[in-house]
Amino acid sequence: MIIIATVKVIEGPTITSTDPSSIQCRKHQLTCIDGEGYIERIVDESDDDFESVRQHAKQTDQLLTLRPDEYLLPGFIDLHVHAPQWPNAGVALDRPLNEWLDTYTFPLESKYQDVDFAKPVYDDLVKQLLANGTTTVLYFGTTHNPANLELAKACIRHNQRGFVGKVAMDNPDQTPEYYRDASASQAVEDTETFIKQMIELNKTTSLKQTPVITPRFVPSCTPESLKGLGELAWKYDLPVQSHCSESDWENGYALEHYHKRDAEVLDEFGLLTDKSVMAHGTLLNQTDLNRFKDRGVAIAHCPISNVYFGNAVLPVSKLLKQKVKVGLGTDISGGYSPSLYQNIRQAVMSSRMLHDGVNSELDPAQRGTANDPISAKNGFYLATVGGAESLHLRTGQIKPGYLADLQVVQAPMPSFNEETMDQIFEKIIYNASKDDVKQVFVQGRFAK
Repeated sequence: MIIIATVKVIEGPTITSTDPSSIQCRKHQLTCIDGEGYIERIVDESDDDFESVRQHAKQTDQLLTLRPDEYLLPGFIDLHVHAPQWPNAGVALDRPLNEWLDTYTFPLESKYQDVDFAKPVYDDLVKQLLANGTTTVLYFGTTHNPANLELAKACIRHNQRGFVGKVAMDNPDQTPEYYRDASASQAVEDTETFIKQMIELNKTTSLKQTPVITPRFVPSCTPESLKGLGELAWKYDLPVQSHCSESDWENGYALEHYHKRDAEVLDEFGLLTDKSVMAHGTLLNQTDLNRFKDRGVAIAHCPISNVYFGNAVLPVSKLLKQKVKVGLGTDISGGYSPSLYQNIRQAVMSSRMLHDGVNSELDPAQRGTANDPISAKNGFYLATVGGAESLHLRTGQIKPGYLADLQVVQAPMPSFNEETMDQIFEKIIYNASKDDVKQVFVQGRFAK
């Protein structure tokens, strides 16, 4: 039997999600991390050997004791980031989606054919996401493999777990000549090349980066490229990411050109699997949701971005009740903030507006919907457990046997009277900023 010794012990209060509606808070625990970067054991102050474990860790210089106002939380998992769009975060969000893509996004992404342009952008983006407590990210890259590799290398350099996709977009009717794959066969061939390059890169690091099959979305791809990418997903057993039913325009394109909803189109090409993550989904109907549940597909809920481009509010409580997998995404740059704390808050606000309704000219009985608003605890679940389940990762919880992907957060507001751990949790979720995230660990290693 192989025995992996404890190499780090974090002493302090812990807050972790246990299910979509519940959290577990402990005021004083020892979180023991082994040499492989997993949580080996959690020792509560009520356990008989608490003090002996603590003293041994202190004597061997393995003990990290949190300050009285600091709390240990799981690291966040961001299910949807367009890495090349980081320089445009917050730009032109008042434009329609198709105009925003053509005028601002595609010209920017085309610049990544220059690796020297890509390197500083990706280096800064990975650092910013880690600084906000995000330990794992599902990234869209560009069509350019050298730049995509630089993104993966930035993740390795800064100790972030990255899932990186070479974007496929070959449809000449919906993509500009200066920025598209030369053909369907080229899109598929370059994707397979990138997969092999990532496999080689992983031989040099213990923090593995995962290649992802990435058709941009149905309008950007031809049937031939969608078919080839579906075959690659099966051949290499890899995750798939795309957009699905994000806007009236995107939804309408599939109906007009395929006479089917985009979920059905993606499914027919083998792109909806239990390793697929589809972004947005604001316009998914019940047939689509049934398809997603049957296939095990996850939805990346991007609440800030959806305000600008989603044309509707994703009914998160409905998805949770139906046990459809769902996590959170920032959707940089359609979402302007790299903070999943900000996106949790927007998810809660959007759900309340969906429930209560927004048209004051309607009678209250007709104004809203039957979809229940979600809570901070629901949002915390999406950012941790929901994301982990979507990516088939054993992380997202402070629990033995789980990866030590963790963030140390300082209480962002002073306490003027006795507070419960639930109250402290809510104040963290609603008020924490990047400056309050004091330390970040990914697989047991310092990342901030």
